[in-house]
Amino acid sequence: MIDIEIIKDYLKSYDGQPLTFMEVCGTHTAAINENAIPSLLSDKIRLISGPGCPVCVTVSGYIDRLIELSNEEDTCVVTFGDMIRVPGSEKSLLNSGGNFRMVYSPLETIRLAKAEPQTLFVFAAVGFETTAPVYALLLDEIIRQDIKNIRLLTAIKTMPAAISALCEIGVGVNGFIAPGNVSVITGSDVYRPLAEKYRLPFAVSGFGGEELLCGIYSLVRLHDSARVVNLYNAVTPEGNKKAQALLYKYFEPCDAVWRGMGIIENSGLALKNEYSRYDLGSRRLTADKAKNSGCKCGEVITGKLSPSCCPLYSKACTPENPQGACMVSCEGACRICYMNEGE
Repeated sequence: MIDIEIIKDYLKSYDGQPLTFMEVCGTHTAAINENAIPSLLSDKIRLISGPGCPVCVTVSGYIDRLIELSNEEDTCVVTFGDMIRVPGSEKSLLNSGGNFRMVYSPLETIRLAKAEPQTLFVFAAVGFETTAPVYALLLDEIIRQDIKNIRLLTAIKTMPAAISALCEIGVGVNGFIAPGNVSVITGSDVYRPLAEKYRLPFAVSGFGGEELLCGIYSLVRLHDSARVVNLYNAVTPEGNKKAQALLYKYFEPCDAVWRGMGIIENSGLALKNEYSRYDLGSRRLTADKAKNSGCKCGEVITGKLSPSCCPLYSKACTPENPQGACMVSCEGACRICYMNEGE
């Protein structure tokens, strides 16, 4: 193992061809900023953020449907905290006047449903491969306990197809910092076909500052190769087989719509037909109309624009008054940039 000080010196003094690397994990984006990683790099090494926040890539049509459901009689939407402030086409769940509850775990929905059997509870199942197995576990418990008053509205997306779509549209990167949490479920081998097809390296990294520097160092050294390196001890080549089995017991691949990228073939997960009675029309939610036409979340998510280049950033759009999802989520590039730079 190379000493971290040697790695720091190498990255700071690098004077080769200009290189751009994309991290496709919102937690990585936050860690990169918290550890001031860009200040430790040569001017010839550039980092950009990709579609690594599940809240940020969820389209407005999904939010609008949550709002509709929250305003139906005897219906309550159940969601994580970030989702209540994400703008739909006109308003957010928070200011919609609807009925909603915030939870820390999807399984809390079962307790709510048992306490109020007259209410239909709709869980907002948003996420990547990381959280999807927990939604499968929720469904497992709903069926086992024969709970009648819980439904899911899903917006579950899978990362490899999105990375492929970015490469196809020419995002212009020399490698990817692969998402650590997602990789725990999928395994690192899932990136090998992408590395080979696009002749780009992938580094699976943990979330500490030194871990990220090691990942960037690997990408610099391998930038002209089609290699996948796993630097995160929690990740295996094949991933978590038990979680994968539970996930695909209930879900199947489907086309999904991403904010800023449109519909990507087989980039989502939807409930299988035999479990469709637990779904409230998730596959039909494709509309993506921004609350504010000046919002550039789509360009930020795809690495085309840095947050501070959006005309709304820190002016009309702040964490207190978000115009787009990237300023809401704690893993959104705009919010992370705002909180670290103060503007």
